[in-house]
Amino acid sequence: MAEELRFPTGLGTSDADSISLLGQDLAADLMGRVGFGELAFWLVARRRPSSGEVRVFEAVLVALADHGFTPTAIAARLTYLSAPDSLQGALAAGLLGGGSRFLGVTEDCGRFLADALAGGAPDDYPAFATELIAASTGRIPGLGHPVHKVQDPRTPVLIRIAQEEGLYGPHLRLLEAIAAVHPKKLPLNGAGVCGAALADLGLPIEMLRGFALLARAAGLLGQLAEEHRRPVANQIYLTVDRNAVYEP
Repeated sequence: MAEELRFPTGLGTSDADSISLLGQDLAADLMGRVGFGELAFWLVARRRPSSGEVRVFEAVLVALADHGFTPTAIAARLTYLSAPDSLQGALAAGLLGGGSRFLGVTEDCGRFLADALAGGAPDDYPAFATELIAASTGRIPGLGHPVHKVQDPRTPVLIRIAQEEGLYGPHLRLLEAIAAVHPKKLPLNGAGVCGAALADLGLPIEMLRGFALLARAAGLLGQLAEEHRRPVANQIYLTVDRNAVYEP
């Protein structure tokens, strides 16, 4: 007898009369009762977050949503110019640009801190941070910003919210200690603090970039809506094209 095929999932399913999600009736238990941020957290963590966790998590999403004409936004707008019939392609083009320089810092910082704390939280954070800096062979993710040279305005707000909700954990503490003792006195950047905050919420390190992309999807949709109303992508394209220099 052939083995029965099974494809288990604990997320969602549906039948003729109902839709189930996370063990709840979607229409009766979730719609109008659960916010999108809370649901996104729940889907990944497989547990319903507390109100404090939702506040920190949604603050992270807001912090990462949009930063103006970044490469991800320009890529989305230029793709929309080229294929206005493919909104999904333009949105995807922007998301594909989330890497080690833009958005990926969230995961990189969270991973760096989680690896450092794998043996447990230290008794002396400044001393531990000093050791980490001395042992580091490259740039520490979460430090420095191309625009905010003194202070990223997002960082104190995120840290304050985490403290107010009792969620200021070892990842945020270690990142602040690193910034405090680092000889270059570089400011913490918002993306790195977001990674530390998400790690303190107990979310999987492997998923942290996904949360950054979730936030940026909203920002990119706003960019595309603005491009539809007040297009600038053609000007960007023509500026590059008319100033291109052919060097055979």
